[in-house]
Amino acid sequence: MKKIRICVNDLMQTDYVYYLTEPAGENFHPDFRPELTPREMLELGVFGGKYLTDCRGEFPEEWFANARLCHERHVPELNFFGVNASKPLSYWREKGWIHSDDPRGWFQWYCRYYLGRRCSDDERQIRRWRAMARHIAQLRKNCPEGHLACRRKQRQALLHWAYDSRKI
Repeated sequence: MKKIRICVNDLMQTDYVYYLTEPAGENFHPDFRPELTPREMLELGVFGGKYLTDCRGEFPEEWFANARLCHERHVPELNFFGVNASKPLSYWREKGWIHSDDPRGWFQWYCRYYLGRRCSDDERQIRRWRAMARHIAQLRKNCPEGHLACRRKQRQALLHWAYDSRKI
Protein backbone atom coordinates (compact mmCIF):
# COMPACT_ATOMS: atom_id res chain seq x y z
CA MET A 1 0.00 0.00 0.00
CA LYS A 2 1.24 3.47 -0.83
CA LYS A 3 1.51 5.75 2.20
CA ILE A 4 -1.26 8.33 2.44
CA ARG A 5 -0.45 11.66 4.11
CA ILE A 6 -3.07 13.10 6.48
CA CYS A 7 -2.74 16.68 7.79
CA VAL A 8 -4.94 17.57 10.74
CA ASN A 9 -6.11 21.07 11.58
CA ASP A 10 -8.87 21.15 14.17
CA LEU A 11 -9.53 22.64 17.61
CA MET A 12 -6.97 20.39 19.31
CA GLN A 13 -4.26 19.94 16.66
CA THR A 14 -2.69 22.25 14.12
CA ASP A 15 -0.56 21.00 11.25
CA TYR A 16 -0.33 17.51 12.77
CA VAL A 17 0.73 15.08 10.05
CA TYR A 18 0.48 11.32 10.05
CA TYR A 19 0.56 8.60 7.42
CA LEU A 20 -1.78 5.73 6.68
CA THR A 21 0.44 2.75 5.98
CA GLU A 22 -2.05 -0.13 6.25
CA PRO A 23 -5.43 -0.71 4.60
CA ALA A 24 -8.37 0.47 6.72
CA GLY A 25 -9.57 -2.17 9.17
CA GLU A 26 -6.74 -4.57 8.34
CA ASN A 27 -3.37 -5.77 9.56
CA PHE A 28 -4.00 -5.13 13.24
CA HIS A 29 -1.50 -6.23 15.88
CA PRO A 30 -2.28 -9.89 16.75
CA ASP A 31 -3.08 -8.93 20.37
CA PHE A 32 -5.59 -6.27 19.28
CA ARG A 33 -8.98 -7.64 18.25
CA PRO A 34 -11.62 -4.95 18.78
CA GLU A 35 -15.19 -6.18 18.44
CA LEU A 36 -16.58 -2.89 17.14
CA THR A 37 -15.45 -0.53 14.42
CA PRO A 38 -15.35 3.22 15.08
CA ARG A 39 -18.44 3.59 12.89
CA GLU A 40 -20.35 0.97 14.90
CA MET A 41 -19.33 2.64 18.15
CA LEU A 42 -20.55 6.05 16.98
CA GLU A 43 -23.84 4.54 15.77
CA LEU A 44 -24.43 2.71 19.07
CA GLY A 45 -23.75 5.83 21.12
CA VAL A 46 -20.52 6.45 22.98
CA PHE A 47 -18.93 9.30 24.93
CA GLY A 48 -22.22 11.10 25.36
CA GLY A 49 -22.27 11.94 21.66
CA LYS A 50 -19.63 14.63 22.02
CA TYR A 51 -16.63 12.78 20.59
CA LEU A 52 -15.19 13.86 17.21
CA THR A 53 -17.89 16.46 16.61
CA ASP A 54 -15.39 19.17 15.63
CA CYS A 55 -13.00 17.05 13.54
CA ARG A 56 -15.25 14.99 11.28
CA GLY A 57 -13.31 15.96 8.16
CA GLU A 58 -10.43 13.70 9.19
CA PHE A 59 -12.59 10.59 9.19
CA PRO A 60 -14.85 8.86 6.64
CA GLU A 61 -18.21 10.60 6.29
CA GLU A 62 -20.03 7.24 6.48
CA TRP A 63 -18.87 6.92 10.10
CA PHE A 64 -21.16 9.83 10.95
CA ALA A 65 -24.22 9.01 8.80
CA ASN A 66 -26.08 7.38 11.72
CA ALA A 67 -23.87 8.51 14.60
CA ARG A 68 -25.51 9.56 17.84
CA LEU A 69 -23.88 12.96 18.33
CA CYS A 70 -24.43 16.23 20.13
CA HIS A 71 -22.20 19.14 19.11
CA GLU A 72 -23.03 21.28 22.13
CA ARG A 73 -22.38 19.01 25.10
CA HIS A 74 -21.94 15.52 26.52
CA VAL A 75 -25.39 13.86 26.73
CA PRO A 76 -25.29 10.52 28.58
CA GLU A 77 -28.71 9.59 27.18
CA LEU A 78 -27.09 9.31 23.73
CA ASN A 79 -24.94 6.46 25.00
CA PHE A 80 -26.22 2.99 24.14
CA PHE A 81 -26.78 2.18 27.80
CA GLY A 82 -28.02 5.71 28.62
CA VAL A 83 -25.48 6.32 31.38
CA ASN A 84 -22.34 8.39 31.80
CA ALA A 85 -19.31 6.11 31.77
CA SER A 86 -16.72 8.80 31.02
CA LYS A 87 -14.20 10.82 32.93
CA PRO A 88 -13.38 14.33 31.73
CA LEU A 89 -10.36 14.81 29.49
CA SER A 90 -8.64 16.68 32.33
CA TYR A 91 -8.70 13.47 34.41
CA TRP A 92 -7.06 11.50 31.60
CA ARG A 93 -4.41 14.20 31.23
CA GLU A 94 -3.67 14.17 34.98
CA LYS A 95 -3.17 10.40 34.85
CA GLY A 96 -0.72 10.76 31.95
CA TRP A 97 -2.87 8.63 29.65
CA ILE A 98 -3.00 11.14 26.79
CA HIS A 99 -0.30 10.93 24.14
CA SER A 100 0.54 14.16 22.31
CA ASP A 101 -0.26 12.58 18.92
CA ASP A 102 -3.83 11.86 20.05
CA PRO A 103 -4.95 14.68 22.36
CA ARG A 104 -8.53 13.36 22.49
CA GLY A 105 -7.42 10.02 23.91
CA TRP A 106 -7.84 6.34 23.20
CA PHE A 107 -10.77 6.54 20.78
CA GLN A 108 -8.92 9.03 18.59
CA TRP A 109 -5.94 6.67 18.58
CA TYR A 110 -8.24 3.78 17.67
CA CYS A 111 -9.91 5.69 14.82
CA ARG A 112 -6.54 6.54 13.34
CA TYR A 113 -5.21 3.02 13.90
CA TYR A 114 -8.33 1.58 12.25
CA LEU A 115 -7.77 3.82 9.21
CA GLY A 116 -4.21 2.52 8.89
CA ARG A 117 -1.92 4.72 10.94
CA ARG A 118 0.76 2.95 12.95
CA CYS A 119 2.75 4.88 15.54
CA SER A 120 5.05 4.65 18.54
CA ASP A 121 2.08 4.65 20.94
CA ASP A 122 0.41 1.54 19.52
CA GLU A 123 1.79 -0.97 22.02
CA ARG A 124 0.80 1.13 25.04
CA GLN A 125 -2.72 1.69 23.71
CA ILE A 126 -3.16 -1.99 22.91
CA ARG A 127 -2.07 -2.88 26.46
CA ARG A 128 -4.66 -0.43 27.82
CA TRP A 129 -7.33 -1.96 25.58
CA ARG A 130 -6.46 -5.47 26.76
CA ALA A 131 -6.65 -4.36 30.41
CA MET A 132 -10.33 -3.51 29.91
CA ALA A 133 -11.11 -7.20 29.44
CA ARG A 134 -11.22 -7.61 33.23
CA HIS A 135 -14.63 -5.93 33.08
CA ILE A 136 -15.93 -8.72 30.86
CA ALA A 137 -15.12 -11.24 33.59
CA GLN A 138 -16.97 -9.09 36.13
CA LEU A 139 -20.06 -8.92 33.91
CA ARG A 140 -20.02 -12.68 33.39
CA LYS A 141 -19.65 -13.26 37.12
CA ASN A 142 -22.31 -10.80 38.25
CA CYS A 143 -24.92 -10.58 35.48
CA PRO A 144 -27.33 -13.10 33.98
CA GLU A 145 -26.46 -13.74 30.33
CA GLY A 146 -28.06 -11.22 28.00
CA HIS A 147 -29.37 -9.04 30.86
CA LEU A 148 -28.31 -5.68 29.43
CA ALA A 149 -29.68 -3.68 32.37
CA CYS A 150 -27.12 -5.29 34.68
CA ARG A 151 -24.07 -3.08 35.26
CA ARG A 152 -24.95 -0.57 32.54
CA LYS A 153 -22.06 1.77 33.38
CA GLN A 154 -19.54 -1.05 33.10
CA ARG A 155 -21.13 -2.20 29.84
CA GLN A 156 -20.98 1.34 28.45
CA ALA A 157 -17.32 1.65 29.44
CA LEU A 158 -16.60 -1.54 27.51
CA LEU A 159 -18.35 -0.07 24.45
CA HIS A 160 -16.04 2.94 24.73
CA TRP A 161 -13.15 0.50 24.30
CA ALA A 162 -14.61 -1.35 21.27
CA TYR A 163 -15.79 -4.37 23.25
CA ASP A 164 -19.36 -5.38 22.38
CA SER A 165 -20.85 -5.80 25.84
CA ARG A 166 -24.28 -6.52 24.31
CA LYS A 167 -23.01 -10.06 23.69
CA ILE A 168 -22.33 -10.79 27.38
